[in-house]
Amino acid sequence: MSRFYGIIIRMYFQQSEHNPPHIHALYGEDMAAIDIQTDELLEWHLPPKALAMVREWSAIHKDDLLHMWETQEFKSLSPLE
Repeated sequence: MSRFYGIIIRMYFQQSEHNPPHIHALYGEDMAAIDIQTDELLEWHLPPKALAMVREWSAIHKDDLLHMWETQEFKSLSPLE
């Protein structure tokens, strides 16, 4: 979906995905699930600087992310610059 500063953002479109709407962020060997609506860290861990960048990116693309979650129509989103 997007890649910036060594961070990979993904959203999985599987029947097993569950609410709340969230994204997965991978950075090196670290991974986290982050709530799109609240920016809350749901699972796992990211270093603080990487987590802050993911939250900033998510806030910029919040409407698009929620639309993708609801429709399960994938599209690439611009990276954080």
